Amino acid sequence: MIGYILFLIWLLPMVAAGLGLVLKKQAPFFSIATIALSFVISAMSPLLVKVPSVISYPWFILLGNQIRFGILVDGLSVIMGSVVAFVSLLIAIYSYRYMYGDWGHTRYWYFFSFFVGSMLLLVYASNLIVLLIGWEGTTLASYALIGHWYTDEDEERWVGDKGRYALGVPMWFTPSQSGVRAMVVTSFGDIGFITGIGMLYKVSGTTSILGIESKIVEIISALNKSGLLLPFLIAFTMGAFAKSAQFPFHEWLVTAMTGPSSISALIHAATMVNAGVYLLLRFVPMLIQGAAAAGLYSSLNLFFTYVLIIGAFTAFMMASMAVASNELKLILAYSTASQIGYMFMGIGAAYFISTPSIALFASLSHFISQALFKAAMFMAAGVLIEEFSSRYIKDMAGAYSKMKLTTIAFLLASLSLSGIPPFSGFWDKDLILESTMLSGNIIAYILGAIGAFLTAFYIFRAFTMVFINKGDEKFKEKEIKEAH
Repeated sequence: MIGYILFLIWLLPMVAAGLGLVLKKQAPFFSIATIALSFVISAMSPLLVKVPSVISYPWFILLGNQIRFGILVDGLSVIMGSVVAFVSLLIAIYSYRYMYGDWGHTRYWYFFSFFVGSMLLLVYASNLIVLLIGWEGTTLASYALIGHWYTDEDEERWVGDKGRYALGVPMWFTPSQSGVRAMVVTSFGDIGFITGIGMLYKVSGTTSILGIESKIVEIISALNKSGLLLPFLIAFTMGAFAKSAQFPFHEWLVTAMTGPSSISALIHAATMVNAGVYLLLRFVPMLIQGAAAAGLYSSLNLFFTYVLIIGAFTAFMMASMAVASNELKLILAYSTASQIGYMFMGIGAAYFISTPSIALFASLSHFISQALFKAAMFMAAGVLIEEFSSRYIKDMAGAYSKMKLTTIAFLLASLSLSGIPPFSGFWDKDLILESTMLSGNIIAYILGAIGAFLTAFYIFRAFTMVFINKGDEKFKEKEIKEAH
């Protein structure tokens, strides 16, 4: 019976969302308290049940098969769930002051709690249908939160430069446009994901994650025999590529900067964009083991090469775009897609090396590092933008003299992002690049290595312009204060 307490991990934030609609002024406190409890329960879950464990109950009948609603508690879900809950808790505490007095206060906290609950449901789901519910829940919440200031009146909430065109295409986006764009692009990838789930159910007769793992040899053999193995893998992971903003689905994440900075931190650090990484980390180990057991190891070469190359190209491309950007949140947005590209690199490289677990561990470790340093950066960016009333780094020059704590926090996060030892970002990225080199894919390694150098360049370019450069005469007159 104690195992059912673990359902509270995702259920508590959902309850907070509902309560916040009724008791509007207390909405932030419900959200913060329930997410804190979710983190505690998630972190303690290995002490409450034997790992791995499935806690479930009958749900409905599908084509004669019993589908159960449940959660899966294993090493991956506990780590991912605990990180998601912890970082979301920090952002929720930050949001209390940041969103105080905002005209969409109640709506913000409703979707904030709903977002966190959906992500935790996704992570702990014991079968693909439950996972899909959480998956689409994050899509819905992201649409509302990215477009939070949907009236589009304040141009400082936009992203890009108004009036600038490239090849006749406007290069600026309003909150309402960005919210719709995020939902449409990620939902397009979900078409493939849902198709893949249907194919998987047709072959295996189950949606249970552990059930699929137990039948993975038969599944791979059957799909390969019918010539559908590669199409299935591409369709099944399309949602992951879209959700995690990998090429060619990357643009939705860039324009998502129109939402509040706290939401940028939530999406980039703890929730939505990491859903694709989680999906691959959940299923890639069983694919590798199943292909080896079925004697079809070489049949997956093309798919994992695709994952590796797309990850490397995204890491390089988005880093190069960050170099030329002058908006602080936009630089961080490019950085997020780039860093997730490294996670995909590690996952793709895992297939080609003798110890796949090392590369998979590197990707998981980089997820944790990214969650922490990127959350810190976006929250610092939120303070800077509000204090300087500008989203451009050139307008923030001289911040160090009046915001020393923010400077230190941003510097520490920048060192980790840049891969400077002994910060965690160094060990993760170094292991991913080493795994890529051992995989034999030199092109992916070169792209990743160049991207790593570009990462250090663009983040310290931004750091120098914001914190090191001296402000003009008008700056001395501004009442800039430290976050509190």
